[in-house]
Amino acid sequence: MQFCLRKYVLIMKNFFCLLLLFCTLQIQAQEKPHIILIMTDQQRGDCLGKENAQIFTPNIDKLADDGVWFSNGYSSVPSCTPARAGLLTGMSPWKHGMLGYYKVAEKYPYEMPQILRDNGYYTIGIGKMHWHPQRNLHGFHQTILDESGRVESPDFESDYRKWFKEQAPQLNPDATGIGWNEHRASAYVLAENLHPTYWTSQTAIDFLKEYKDDKPLFLKVSFARPHSPYDPPKRFLDLYKDTDMPAPFMGDWANEFAHYPKDKDAAFGDYGVAHALNSRRHYYAAITFIDEQIGRLVDELKRKGMYDNALILFVSDHGDMLGDHNHWRKTYAYEGSTRIPFIMKWPNSDDTGQISKVEQLHCVELRDILPTMLDVGGIKKPNEMDGLSMMSIVRGEKQWREYIDLEHATTYDSHNYWCALTNGKTKYVWFFRTGVEQLFDLEKDEGEEVNLLTDGDYKKELKYWRTRMVKHLKERGEPYLKSGKLNTFDKNILISPNYPQ
Repeated sequence: MQFCLRKYVLIMKNFFCLLLLFCTLQIQAQEKPHIILIMTDQQRGDCLGKENAQIFTPNIDKLADDGVWFSNGYSSVPSCTPARAGLLTGMSPWKHGMLGYYKVAEKYPYEMPQILRDNGYYTIGIGKMHWHPQRNLHGFHQTILDESGRVESPDFESDYRKWFKEQAPQLNPDATGIGWNEHRASAYVLAENLHPTYWTSQTAIDFLKEYKDDKPLFLKVSFARPHSPYDPPKRFLDLYKDTDMPAPFMGDWANEFAHYPKDKDAAFGDYGVAHALNSRRHYYAAITFIDEQIGRLVDELKRKGMYDNALILFVSDHGDMLGDHNHWRKTYAYEGSTRIPFIMKWPNSDDTGQISKVEQLHCVELRDILPTMLDVGGIKKPNEMDGLSMMSIVRGEKQWREYIDLEHATTYDSHNYWCALTNGKTKYVWFFRTGVEQLFDLEKDEGEEVNLLTDGDYKKELKYWRTRMVKHLKERGEPYLKSGKLNTFDKNILISPNYPQ
């Protein structure tokens, strides 16, 4: 009898120990912050109300007020797929391997959804991923896709297009008639609730309403706009009918790009100020439409009690030139193409206060997002991952990088093959095909309208940035450098040796 009693006590003791361990693990899982990544496609950095009084983005601005807006946020390879590769991997262009527009590799050693999933997160992506194959999950438990009509995998049909057929079987989702890379513009001709911007936010909100898992959540919400077509609903366009839109910046070096053949989706050309202003008005309205949807999404996070204990990041993959310097679309070294909105609200940000104005000027880049997520989630960052956690800025722990590297392999025209460096105050651009150099003082010349290459007052500055560029390209060797100097060459190097084969 005594033996049975001791055995019973031992069993109960072990049971309660296991129960305590289980409860502790559950509490730890629940306390782990949620991670919400909100993306737009092709939104330039100056298209936030925080910076530009001509655009209305009150909900995004409020998110910045609850955290921080980094005014020098950049996309190192400013076109869709390489930018998303940097975001996915936490790597610089040379390390993840995409130096221009190419297919995102099927598998990388470290991938955002997979590494978060492996560490206890439920992972879901909604909207545009732009991966290959298009149903590749990269570790997501699930994706619900809108790929802007793009079909790059056999028999692919996006979830948005399937939904549209069910909601409006007699209608054409492309009825507005503006192409995916055009810079013409028009108000959306269908009901607002059929627009992909509304579908993306509503799909995310519906998911949140039903989310009851004990796991912390990683939710990526990726809007396909304001990337063309510039097609906002009319009520948003009406908000801008009396707004003085900013005219395109026009550099003293830009005339050579004015006389390209005119086409509705041309990458270069002078289409007149009126055309550019019309494109901008629709583009701004498309962003305000997205802003309203982000407000709805944030309201649902608050209703669910998830907002305070969440890392929330808002970025775009790259910008849009909108006629600056007679350039359209992206892939260029200039601020309209490379600089992006970059906002972070960290968990319980009210407890840690605001970071300084000086720290807000640090150059951050898409490669820094995954390391930041890992930091907040208590996950060790792999040594190979060369992005940095932006939480170190919040905590004031260490000195940030001095400058960020930018580049893009040949796109649209043979001359458009370049590498650039910037610290947010100065930008140096080197063109690999032509040997052309550009130097801009961004503090005095935010539109990069004056190339300071021959200005004697900047001779020392030019030499300084040339030296930095040589240092940056040193690990690549030839043909980037020859005899320790910057080199011109005809080969187009689209991927680095680090691209996963």
